[in-house]
Amino acid sequence: QLVVSGGGLVQPGGSLRLSCAASGFIFDDYAIGWFRQAPGKEREGVACISRRGGSPDYAGSVKGRFTISIDNARKAVSLQMNGLKPEDTAVYYCARTRWGPGWKSWVDYWGQGTQVTVSS
Repeated sequence: QLVVSGGGLVQPGGSLRLSCAASGFIFDDYAIGWFRQAPGKEREGVACISRRGGSPDYAGSVKGRFTISIDNARKAVSLQMNGLKPEDTAVYYCARTRWGPGWKSWVDYWGQGTQVTVSS
């Protein structure tokens, strides 16, 4: 199970933090990715991390603004989003996947989505 929390409305330049709490599977065997889907657009892989992997992977559009991290005690993955822009507005999802260059295509379980709206 993947339970998402966070999201909401924020002004441009602001920050939000999303969390994805994992349970019911061996956390170390998988990677957790964050995806987003804006109205009328395809779902986009935003960031991915694995406890057994190397450095986290980020989409170019968020690199330097978003930070993905693991809370080991809680088996949760957070996405800290800073410097938010209106184009970051989307429904954000976390997902269980496999670590590697194809992580965006290897998702086998989705958490629920949460709305992030960046607007003044």
